[in-house]
Amino acid sequence: MDREDIKRVVRKYYGEITKGQGCCCGCNCGPQNTPASIAKSIGYSEEEVRLFSDANLGLGCGKPTELGEIREGETVLDLGSGAGFDCFLAAQKVGTRGKVIGVDITEEMVNRARANAKKYAYTNVEFHLGDIEQLPVQDNSCDVVISNCVINLVPDKCKAFQEIYRVLKNGGRVYLSDIVLLKELTEAERNDEKLIAGCVGGALLRDDYVKMIEDLSFEIVFLQEDREISEKQYQRLPVASLKIGAVKK
Repeated sequence: MDREDIKRVVRKYYGEITKGQGCCCGCNCGPQNTPASIAKSIGYSEEEVRLFSDANLGLGCGKPTELGEIREGETVLDLGSGAGFDCFLAAQKVGTRGKVIGVDITEEMVNRARANAKKYAYTNVEFHLGDIEQLPVQDNSCDVVISNCVINLVPDKCKAFQEIYRVLKNGGRVYLSDIVLLKELTEAERNDEKLIAGCVGGALLRDDYVKMIEDLSFEIVFLQEDREISEKQYQRLPVASLKIGAVKK
């Protein structure tokens, strides 16, 4: 499947989720895997889920806002911001002197996130329609970049990491939760639309993912794996949720 087909699949799938027609993140949906239960299983508190319930669509594989310090007054960029859940949590940390920018490739997600920003009365959180391979963000303008189970959906991951490096200030930090592979998939699995949209089909092997970040002059300062997520959300496919904290050298 070529890169434009992958982006088409992602837009279609996540657009459907905003209308209540799609599934949760992963490949094991059902009554036991609601957005609230998924969020709590990967580290979000009961209070956070309750406070921003309209923004939580159960699409993450970790909690990037807790992988490192986000300080008052900073500018935070969320890649694949969805309905805004992680953006609103980041906004609590940066305060009124800070700013949070969400970028998502799906128009329906951006519209829903903007509506949520009005509902939750966050004037320092903005959402933009954009491609992670070509971010609508200025060079050296962000203190922190976060992303939650999204880089795996991007066809050109090297370009995505180059864009992260470009928009970060010197010494800026990136906190990622993402799905990686523990062994290679078959060609049929790589081209399965459900697996692509479910964060598996386009994922990199774990070591390749880490090396790609290191090769772009990031210093990895935090790395953790959750392999149990395979059974909970991914029907025992060979995946793990990788949590990474890195600094722009």
